[in-house]
Amino acid sequence: MKTVVISLGGSILIPELKENRIKAYLPVLEKIAAKHRLFVVVGGGGGARDYIEVARSLGIDEGTADEIGILVTRLNATLLIAALGEAAYPKVAESHSEAKKFAESKKIVVMGGITPGQTTDAVAAVLAERVHADVFVNVTSVNGIYDKDPKKFTGAKYFKTLTPSQLIEIVGKGGLGAGSHNVLDIIAARVVERSHIPLVVLDGTTPKNLSNALLTGKCECSIVSETKKKVLPL
Repeated sequence: MKTVVISLGGSILIPELKENRIKAYLPVLEKIAAKHRLFVVVGGGGGARDYIEVARSLGIDEGTADEIGILVTRLNATLLIAALGEAAYPKVAESHSEAKKFAESKKIVVMGGITPGQTTDAVAAVLAERVHADVFVNVTSVNGIYDKDPKKFTGAKYFKTLTPSQLIEIVGKGGLGAGSHNVLDIIAARVVERSHIPLVVLDGTTPKNLSNALLTGKCECSIVSETKKKVLPL
């Protein structure tokens, strides 16, 4: 049994509240959890960014706007936990220590954000470090890592494999304001570098991509690792 930490973007899980992918993700997460210890960190997505935008329009400071975004991530996490039922620990972990404690139940542990100024990707990266994860997976809206946004630049270069230092060079250009959105933020990238935990970045708009990647190794994804040791399947 391996330990897996997944950063599941809110814009992937709940792109729109009434048009969400929660039901489609349930069998995927349960399938992974049947073989491995599983932690899921849920992002806020568009819902969090909407609240943050309103907060800014009201002159609210970035730290408070971040706290509002964190509440949305925890609401999303609560919805996922409720949908998973007995497969998940029944409470949203509000710290890495709680997540480790909840994992003793051998159920799926779900959490959202915890610290203003830190994205859920960073939360997941530190969690991966704390629980000695075998792999950290970032589930996003693109099929891996590019040198620039492939949705905006047709000539963006795709990386099937890359090193942590290459990752830092690519994502170091991103912003860190409340609700910032990038394939991965610089804090998470630096944690990946120091922890030596392999990172897998894949397209989660098709939920089965996640279980296929981890359990069969079949996926179109990017792998960040310092060694050439085989990362997938687990």
